[in-house]
Amino acid sequence: MRSTHTRRLGLVGILTLVLALFGLAPTASAAEPGPAELTFTTDSATTTPGGTVNLSMTITNNRTYDIWFVYQTIEPTWLTTQRPDLKYGFTGCNLATAAGSVPCSGTGPANLGGNYGATVPPGQSRTVTFTLQVAADSGCNGNIGFYSYYYAEFSDSTSTSAGPVFTPETRVLCA
Repeated sequence: MRSTHTRRLGLVGILTLVLALFGLAPTASAAEPGPAELTFTTDSATTTPGGTVNLSMTITNNRTYDIWFVYQTIEPTWLTTQRPDLKYGFTGCNLATAAGSVPCSGTGPANLGGNYGATVPPGQSRTVTFTLQVAADSGCNGNIGFYSYYYAEFSDSTSTSAGPVFTPETRVLCA
């Protein structure tokens, strides 16, 4: 019984050596990046009633094909909805381009993807910046935060979806 086990180990060893010599053995490789990535930043972690904060969304194409279409939502987090005294809204939207900043096609909780402009080539990014206006009569000492789901289609007829992706929270301070 012992010699059968030894022969099997020897056979496996020889097979592994042959595969390695001919380059057929499996190799370790780094994980491929996701097909698209959505990130958020803000220009300030705090504001006061009547103040504004710029919320930037950047979509990065990590594929070798163009992103043709993006559908994206943005909604307040559950904790934000639990504070009815916090009053805010999106008042502006701009797309960063090589020629400068241009107005977005619209703002709101649905289909924000159209704001990213034309196709996003492989390895490139597009950034859209919303202006978050906190009302002058808003409550204080609360956090305003959002989350997003997105869906992207590529020129090779594949797609990806992801979320929730959370924005940094903005703290509304009392003046």
